[in-house]
Amino acid sequence: MPLNVPNALTLLRIILIPVLVVVFYVPFESHLLVAALIFGVAAITDWFDGYLARKLGQMTAFGAFLDPVADKLMVVTALVLLVERHDTLLFTLAATVIIGREIVVSALREWMAELGERTSVAVSYIGKVKTAFQMVAITALLAIDPARDGNELLALSYLLLYAAAVLTLWSMFVYLQAAWAIIKDKDATV
Repeated sequence: MPLNVPNALTLLRIILIPVLVVVFYVPFESHLLVAALIFGVAAITDWFDGYLARKLGQMTAFGAFLDPVADKLMVVTALVLLVERHDTLLFTLAATVIIGREIVVSALREWMAELGERTSVAVSYIGKVKTAFQMVAITALLAIDPARDGNELLALSYLLLYAAAVLTLWSMFVYLQAAWAIIKDKDATV
C-alpha cells in the first residue's frame, strides 16, 4: 500500500468515522456542531484527495479502491445517525434511497469491472451534483437538533437531502441504463 498524501486523506476519513459516532452521542456543549465539522472535513478530504491524486500523479490501485469505500462508509454512518434524530417517514425514505443506491451502484460497478466494462458506469455529472447536495445537507443536519433548532436552515437541509435522494434515483437509473445493454448481451450468451 503506497502511502501518499491522497491515500493518507482517504485513511483519515475512515479514522474519522468512529470519532463522528462518539462525538454525535457524547453530550457535551456543541457536540452536534463538532460532529458536523468532522463530517465537513471528511467531505472536503473526499474531494481533495481525488484532486491531489490527479494533480500530483499519485493515483494508486489502493486509492481507487479505498476512496469510494471511505466515502460510502462516512455517508452511510452519518445517515444512520441522522435517521434516529430526524425520525420521520420522509427522512427515513430519503436515507434508505441514498444508502440503497450506494449498494446497488457499488455492486453494479464491481460486476461491470469483472466484465471489463468499468467505464460504462463511470461517475456522471448527476452523481457529482447529488454528492454535493448530500454532503451539504448531511453536514448541516448533523449540526442541527430538530427538537431545539427548527428553523429555515433545517428546512433547507431537508430540501437538499430530499433533492439528493431524487438525484440518487436518477443517477442510479442512468447507471443501470448504461449497463443494461451489456447485461442483456451477457444474458443472451448464457
